[in-house]
Amino acid sequence: MYESFTKLKEDCLQCRACSLCETRTNVVFGAGNPDAQILFVGEGPGENEDLTGEAFVGRGGQLLDKYLTHIGLSREENVYIANIVKCRPPHNRDPKPEEQASCEHWLREQVKRIRPKIIVCLGRIAAQKIIREDFRVTKEHGVFYERKGCYLMGTYHPAALLRNPAQKADALSDFIALREKISEVFGGTTDNGLYSV
Repeated sequence: MYESFTKLKEDCLQCRACSLCETRTNVVFGAGNPDAQILFVGEGPGENEDLTGEAFVGRGGQLLDKYLTHIGLSREENVYIANIVKCRPPHNRDPKPEEQASCEHWLREQVKRIRPKIIVCLGRIAAQKIIREDFRVTKEHGVFYERKGCYLMGTYHPAALLRNPAQKADALSDFIALREKISEVFGGTTDNGLYSV
């Protein structure tokens, strides 16, 4: 286990474990507060993220920020955002199983350091990796599963919502359910007192 989040990030930024390192511009380690107790996990960086090295900064990230703001969350204060793979798959294709396997230990180490009480999976790839292999976002979005004291939930990926705006209302209801779960788990506030819902 890494002694610090900083050292973990430094090593991750040098990773060449799979072929995605050949086509990336930047490694996208994650964004937010590493002391947060709520972790969002997407599938992988897109074009804007690859260019900037920052997680969820494109149109999808802007939409995610709107949902976070709606329920009193902020990536700067009380959530951390990461991805299954840290390098952009070419043309934003799904990350291959071997790419996910090569990158898995980085996310595992992030989870060990953050020790989240709630993990929200953004999209099918993340939900199938973290919750269950046959997870179906259209059928199970907004449903919480408890595992070893951590609550897991899958919802639509923001990029998918931009392609299918009709699903935005369902996603909003998932975030409202998240706000209710936060209130239940933290009694209205996290242990580090960063917010109240």
